[in-house]
Amino acid sequence: MTTEHPVIAAVRPLVGAVGAEIVGPDEKDGHCIPLEWEGEVLAMVRILSLHDVLDHMVTQVERELGGKLTELGRVQKQIAVRLLDERGAFRLRKSINEVADQMGVSRITIYNYLNSIRDGSGS
Repeated sequence: MTTEHPVIAAVRPLVGAVGAEIVGPDEKDGHCIPLEWEGEVLAMVRILSLHDVLDHMVTQVERELGGKLTELGRVQKQIAVRLLDERGAFRLRKSINEVADQMGVSRITIYNYLNSIRDGSGS
């Protein structure tokens, strides 16, 4: 059994939280950043493509709220939209349509939730 390098063990929770993954040094591709320690490449951190970022954000919100977006009640859907907005999800192209589809609501509903959140009424 090999022991994981302490640097890799230390950054693993952070890497997972941002939706990236740690891969071997020989698995380098265009989405990888080398994780170096004292001049040695210990591993590569493979980051998400923009295409995968929204899915990762949605998965995190679903985990936090305890259910799939389609299964959430109205108030929880509003909370989900607020969390996604705070995390920058709606800056991604076509994300409102994608989130609306995943929630089972219209894009107008998402816009209404966003307007309510942004004007401070929250409902």
